[in-house]
Amino acid sequence: MSNGSEDGADGGGVAVAEAPEKDDETAVDVAALEREGDVAADYIEGLLDIADYDGDIDMDVEGDRAMVSVVGATLDDIIGENGEVLEALQELTRLAVHRSTGNRSRLMLDIGGFRDSRRRTLTRVGTDAAEEVSKSGKMKELEPMSPFERKVVHDAVAAAGLRSESEGEEPDRYVVVHPAE
Repeated sequence: MSNGSEDGADGGGVAVAEAPEKDDETAVDVAALEREGDVAADYIEGLLDIADYDGDIDMDVEGDRAMVSVVGATLDDIIGENGEVLEALQELTRLAVHRSTGNRSRLMLDIGGFRDSRRRTLTRVGTDAAEEVSKSGKMKELEPMSPFERKVVHDAVAAAGLRSESEGEEPDRYVVVHPAE
């Protein structure tokens, strides 16, 4: 993972972005991730049926996590304002996968391309913040973000060669971009 832990028990403290580490001993088990994706897809399909929403479900494995995407014309309600409903559905889906497999899941759920679009926007936010900090030499605090959003920003800042940290407590945790030392 390219950033520090966002899963602290108290939600406080500081998470520092670091370069990704590769270890041959921690090879990705693609079959297990595909099983996670299948369980998640079945769970989401059941929820869509109950709520009477139409949507096509795509499952993929990207890196070290299963990715499940739902696409359809009338999915804004299950994304929610700023993705809050999507975040909740992702956590419920992860719990369903955990119940089925016995393993903690890092599955990523996207609905209607929301996360993909948000990822592009947040990459720009991180890159722009890194540029500003590089020019000014002063640290910059960003607005509060979800763990997914902070990770995207941390990755963009690290790609720009700077260091970032998450500070504060949920739901108001935010990224601080630091100048090069």
